[in-house]
Amino acid sequence: MKKALVISLAALLAVSCGIYSFTGTSIQADVKTITIPYVEYKALRVNPSLSNLLTEALQDKFRKLTRLEQVDMDGDLELVCEVTGYDVKATAVTADELASQNRLTVTVKAVFSNKKYPEDDVDRSFSAYEDFDATMSLDAVEADLCTTIVDKIVEDIFNATVAQW
Repeated sequence: MKKALVISLAALLAVSCGIYSFTGTSIQADVKTITIPYVEYKALRVNPSLSNLLTEALQDKFRKLTRLEQVDMDGDLELVCEVTGYDVKATAVTADELASQNRLTVTVKAVFSNKKYPEDDVDRSFSAYEDFDATMSLDAVEADLCTTIVDKIVEDIFNATVAQW
């Protein structure tokens, strides 16, 4: 009983200071809102669903793992992203000089602004890829590849912004 009380009190103190949460975020107590606008698509090769997929994944991640209220504009935090690269390249070649593996790579530029703590601002690109068999068409595997790639990029963006890893 005594141990449970001490553990509960320690957990309450850790959470109430507003700097640490059990999801791994380090958001100051006075930071209450975040704005995550629609992800712009600026890559040369077009994937019409990627911006929407990325926008929803980012908003879901922040909704589920932070206490922040998402607002349409003027949030304490703002995360503006754009897809800057969407490329398919051969990664393995057979003896007949034919591609045996292809790689889909997505690059996203993220600008994270913290209006209350500008020292936490982040401005950088994030990239992830998935390989697929060259006998498969991109159309056949694109949706699954993009889902996996978006998950990786969203995790990296989240960790670099509010988890500060």
